Amino acid sequence: MTTSVLSPVAARDIALAVAAQAADLLREGWGKAERVTAKRLATDLVTEWDTRAEELIVGELRRRAPGVAILGEESGAHGAEGEDRWLVDPIDGTVNFAHGFPIFSVAIAYEVRGAPVAGVVAAPVLGWTFAAALGAGATRDGAPIHTSAEDDLSRALLVTGFPYDRRESPRNNFDAFVHMQRTAGAVRRLGAASLDLCFVACGWLDGYWEMKLKPWDVSAGALIVAEAGGRVTDLAGGAFSSASGECIASNGRIHDAMVRELAGRL
Repeated sequence: MTTSVLSPVAARDIALAVAAQAADLLREGWGKAERVTAKRLATDLVTEWDTRAEELIVGELRRRAPGVAILGEESGAHGAEGEDRWLVDPIDGTVNFAHGFPIFSVAIAYEVRGAPVAGVVAAPVLGWTFAAALGAGATRDGAPIHTSAEDDLSRALLVTGFPYDRRESPRNNFDAFVHMQRTAGAVRRLGAASLDLCFVACGWLDGYWEMKLKPWDVSAGALIVAEAGGRVTDLAGGAFSSASGECIASNGRIHDAMVRELAGRL
């Protein structure tokens, strides 16, 4: 096993530079997707721009940080596994992108021993870039961000998502969604987990939950929430791991209430 070759700040700065290049590419491709195909499930889409963006990101990460393993959504694993790795989601929100809906992002995380220590989420059309390094805080376009002060779940604005197999699987988040619509102030569904998390980090939303996630969906955003003063756990309130496939993130003040209300409904 190798040890980490990058500090959290160095990894964040590399991710910022690479995400900016990918965002430029995706602005060019927005509204121009011509090859939209389904993966294993009809609801899980991929376009030629996912592939092009991931090729750009992987190439730049390999050039800027030689020897660090990379796990990409579209192309899989690159390099030998060690204690650190990059996680790459070239377009988080491909369904939105394929329809011309501007809620999508590039997400790049750097993990050491399975925990995120740097993360960047860039929203090409919205023009926002969120970033964090462990112990160095979280930012939007370079300015510090912080989670909200809401402490009452009945007033909270939440966000969630639904798994790609929701048509076939009984574990689909529907019951939890309906319950939280009745319990919280309101619940939204935007279609890009990384942006959901960043919006919690900014205090625009108060909490987020989701299941059946992939590591590249949540690693960067989870760190950004934590560095913005929020709390991130698994669905039972235990330690967060991007490999677990589940996440609750909040401003911290409503977190225990979210865990209680979601218990047994997922």
